[in-house]
Amino acid sequence: MTLPTDPAANLATLIRCPSVTPAEGGALSAIEAMLKPLGFTVERPMFKEDGTPDVENLYARRSGNGPHLMFAGHTDVVPVGDEAAWTHPPFSAAIANGEMYGRGAVDMKGGIACFIAALARHVVQKGGPKGSVSLLITGDEEGPSINGTVKLLQWAAAKGEKWDASIVGEPTNPDTLGDMIKIGRRGSLSGTVTVNGRQGHVAYPHLADNPVRGLMTIVDALLNPVFDKGTKDFQPTNLEITSIDVGNAATNVIPARATATFNIRFNDTWDAETVQAEIHNRLDSASGRKKYRKGRKEPIDFELGWKDRPSHVFLTRDDKLIETLSGSVAAVVGRKPQLSTSGGTSDARFIKDYCPVVEFGLVGQTMHMVDERVALADLETLTAIYQRFIEDWFG
Repeated sequence: MTLPTDPAANLATLIRCPSVTPAEGGALSAIEAMLKPLGFTVERPMFKEDGTPDVENLYARRSGNGPHLMFAGHTDVVPVGDEAAWTHPPFSAAIANGEMYGRGAVDMKGGIACFIAALARHVVQKGGPKGSVSLLITGDEEGPSINGTVKLLQWAAAKGEKWDASIVGEPTNPDTLGDMIKIGRRGSLSGTVTVNGRQGHVAYPHLADNPVRGLMTIVDALLNPVFDKGTKDFQPTNLEITSIDVGNAATNVIPARATATFNIRFNDTWDAETVQAEIHNRLDSASGRKKYRKGRKEPIDFELGWKDRPSHVFLTRDDKLIETLSGSVAAVVGRKPQLSTSGGTSDARFIKDYCPVVEFGLVGQTMHMVDERVALADLETLTAIYQRFIEDWFG
C-alpha cells in the first residue's frame, strides 16, 4: 500500500479537483483516500442553512493515548478569474521551473498536502504520534463561512471531541518559508451608513436636499481621528470605506439617498461592542448640525446598520504550542519566525473558542492571483517543519 508521503503528489491530486467554493469537486474524497491508510476514521457531514449553499465538510481522526492535535484547513478555492491569462491551466497542477501551478496551490491545498505527508512520514518512520490527530477540513472558508468550520466544530464538540491545540495551515509567510507564525488576529466588523435627502432637479437645489454632502461629513467622521496607535501585540486599528453609492444614473438629478459601506479591523484596545459604540458616538456628533446651503442649517438624517457576525479579536498565549512550532521552524530553516497578528481573518477565529490555535503554512505571495503557484522546495520544507512539530509536540 502506498502511503501519501510525497507532498507534491498529494498537492497535484488536490489541485486537479476543481473545488471552487462551495463545490467539493472531489477534494474531500481525495483527502479521505489519503487518510484511511494512515488509520484515520473519516466523516463528511453536510451542513445547510436557508439562503446559503449546502457545504460538505470532512472530519478525520486517528486516535491514540495522549494529547489531541487538530490540523484545520479548507479545500475550497476562489474562482480562477480569466483562465486564458494563466500560464498553465488552473487545475492541471503543471510543474515548470521548480514550481507547481494551480488554484489552491498555496491557499490552502498546499498546507493540507504537506501536513498529510508529514503525518504519513511520521507513521512510516516512527509508527505515528502517541496521541490523537484530527483534520478538520471545510469547503466554506472562501465562501460565506456559515456551513463550514463553525458548524463543523459544533458538530464535533457535540460528539464529545476535545482538542488540546490546533494549527491552521493558511499561507502565513510573506516572503520566505519560516518568516511568520500567526498567533492571533484583529477583529473585523462591517457596517453601512445611509444618508437620507430629498430628490430634485440639480437646477433647483432649494427644492431638494443633497445627501452626498452629508455623507461626506459622515465618512470624514468615520476616518478621523485615528482609532488608536496600536498595542504591544497588534497593529493600529484601521477603518476603510469599501463602497460609496447613490444609485443614480442621471447627471441632472439630486439623489434621494447616499450610502457608504465600511469595514474596521480592530485590535485588543477594543471589542465589537466598544468599537460599535465609538462609531455611533462619532456619527451622532458629526451629524448634529450640517450647513447644506448658505443661511440654512439642519441635522444630517442618517441610518447606521451593522452586518451580522463580527469577528472578534484574539491572541493565543499557549507557550507549548507557540514555542514548539517556533522551534520546529528554526530547526528546519535556521531562524526563528516572527510572531504576528497581522492580516485578515481566518477560520482560526472560530477555533480559538475550543482550543489554542496558531496559523502556519506556505508563502502567500500568489494566493488568489492568476498563476497561483508554489515552489516544490517549499513543499518539502513545510513538510519537514510539520513533521518536526508533530514529533516535538507529542514528544
